[in-house]
Amino acid sequence: MSTLRKIAFVYMLILLGAASLNYVPGVTDSQGKVFGVFALDIFDDLLHIASALWAGISAATSTRASRIFLRYFGILYFTDGLLGLAVGSGYLDLGIVQYGVLHLPFTFKILNNLPHIAGGAFAIFSSVFFDTEKR
Repeated sequence: MSTLRKIAFVYMLILLGAASLNYVPGVTDSQGKVFGVFALDIFDDLLHIASALWAGISAATSTRASRIFLRYFGILYFTDGLLGLAVGSGYLDLGIVQYGVLHLPFTFKILNNLPHIAGGAFAIFSSVFFDTEKR
């Protein structure tokens, strides 16, 4: 199995883990926030499950499919995180439509959007630099 396929498989596991956070006892606080920071709702869960399916199918299919997944997933999640950092709401979970621009402390916006920024950036990086097969 190629490195890109392994990375896509790991993304599948991470995304399934993210989708399950609301359902693990003790992970959410009294306000329904995961780790006291993230307020995940059904849109977030569906987004993470759909992304996990995409990652898993890509990993099972081919290195090329995994490269495509990592590149486009990375772009989508990275830009969603940057938008969340700028205005407090992302677009992938329709937060920008539901809540609009949120005036939140910058430190909170960093913590809230870091998973999408870092995960998206690593996916893009992986799709370019861990490509071990000819295109």
